[in-house]
Amino acid sequence: MKRYLKITPEGTKDFLFAECAAMDDVCGRIEKVFAGRGFKRVITPGIEFYDVFSLPCSGIAQEDMFKTTDNKGRLMVVRPDSTLPIARMVSTRLQNNLMPVRLYYKQAVYRNNPTLTGRRNELMQMGVELLGVKGLRADLEVITTAVEALTAVAGDFRIELGHAEVFDALSDGLDISENEKEKIRLTIEGKNYSALNNLLDKLEPCRAVSAIKSLPSLFGGEEVFERARAICAGTKASDALDYLHKIYTSLLALGLGDKLIIDLGLVQRNDYYTGMVFTGYIDGIGDAVLSGGRYDDLLSEFDMPMGAAGFAIDTDAVTLKTLSDAKVSYADNPAVLVYAEDGQELRAIELVAELNRAGRKAQFSVLPTWEETEAFARQRGIAQVITVGEED
Repeated sequence: MKRYLKITPEGTKDFLFAECAAMDDVCGRIEKVFAGRGFKRVITPGIEFYDVFSLPCSGIAQEDMFKTTDNKGRLMVVRPDSTLPIARMVSTRLQNNLMPVRLYYKQAVYRNNPTLTGRRNELMQMGVELLGVKGLRADLEVITTAVEALTAVAGDFRIELGHAEVFDALSDGLDISENEKEKIRLTIEGKNYSALNNLLDKLEPCRAVSAIKSLPSLFGGEEVFERARAICAGTKASDALDYLHKIYTSLLALGLGDKLIIDLGLVQRNDYYTGMVFTGYIDGIGDAVLSGGRYDDLLSEFDMPMGAAGFAIDTDAVTLKTLSDAKVSYADNPAVLVYAEDGQELRAIELVAELNRAGRKAQFSVLPTWEETEAFARQRGIAQVITVGEED
C-alpha cells in the first residue's frame, strides 16, 4: 500500500518562517480592529455534529464536508463554517447573556472542494458576528468594521454591496422549483451569464425573467438604483432597494464613496442571508477575501430567534498577498549571533537575553565551533558574531 509520508492532502499546505510571521502580522492587525470595536473572541470545536450543518439554510452541501464518526457511531464533520457553530453556541452557552453580543473568531474551516479546481480545502478565517439586534445601525456597524479591518491590512480594496431580498423577491415570480431557483442563483453568483441565459430562456417570458436577466448588469454607483427601481417596481424588491440605498448613502457620508460598488448580482447562499450582503476585494487578488451579510432567520433554527449579521475574512489569501508586496519584509534573521566558548554557554545565553531586552535582535549559536558559527552567519546574512569567552 502506498504511504503518503511526504505530501500534504489536496487543498492544504505547510506555512513556513516568513509566511507564519506574515500571518501573525495580518491576523494581529485584524484582531486589533475587532477588539477595538468591542468584539470578544470565541473558539468553537474543530469537529461538530453533522446536524449543525445539515439545516436547510446552511448552504453547505453534504458532499463538501469532511465526515467521520464518534465512538457512538454518530456522524461528525470537520468544521466547514464558523457562523453555524457560533449560532449553536449562542443558543446554549449565551442564551442568558445580555443582547446584543459582539463575537469574533480566528480559526480554520475545512471544505472538500473537487480536486484540480485550485481552491483550498483548509483555510484560516477571521470574522465577526453581531447577534441580538437588527436595523440600520447594526448593519452599518458590521460593514464599517469590515472596512476598518481591510484598511488595516490592505492599501487598495473595494466593498460590493447588495441585498438578498432583491433576488428572492424577483425569483418568487417564477413558476419553478427550489432546485431550479438555486441553479439560477448559482449561475448569477458565479457570474456565468451564458448559463444564466440558457436557464432563463427555457422559462415562459415574463417580467420576472427579464428582471433576473438584468441583475448581473446592475453594477456600479448611484445610477444603479434608478435603473433597478424601474425593473423592480411593484415587487417586494423595491423595499430592499430603498433600504440598500440608505446604507449606501450613509457610507458615502463617511467618505467611503471610492471604496463602494453596488452589485445587485451579488446573490449569496440561498435561504441563509435575509438582508444586506457584501463582499470585499483587495487589489491583486481575483477572488473575494471578505464576505458577509445579515442572516436573521438562522438563530430560529436553534430555537432562539434574533437578528444577526457578520462577515468572514480569508486571512490566508491576505497573508499571501502581503508576502508578495516588495515593501513588506518578514525576514527572521537576527542582527547578532552570539557564540560561546566551552564553559561560557550560560553567560552567552544571558547576553542574548540582555541584547534582546535592549532592542537588538540576538540569537544564541548552538553550533559547536566558532568557524561553523561564522560560516552560518555569513550564509544567512547575519551582520555580527559576538564571542563570549573566559576573558570577556
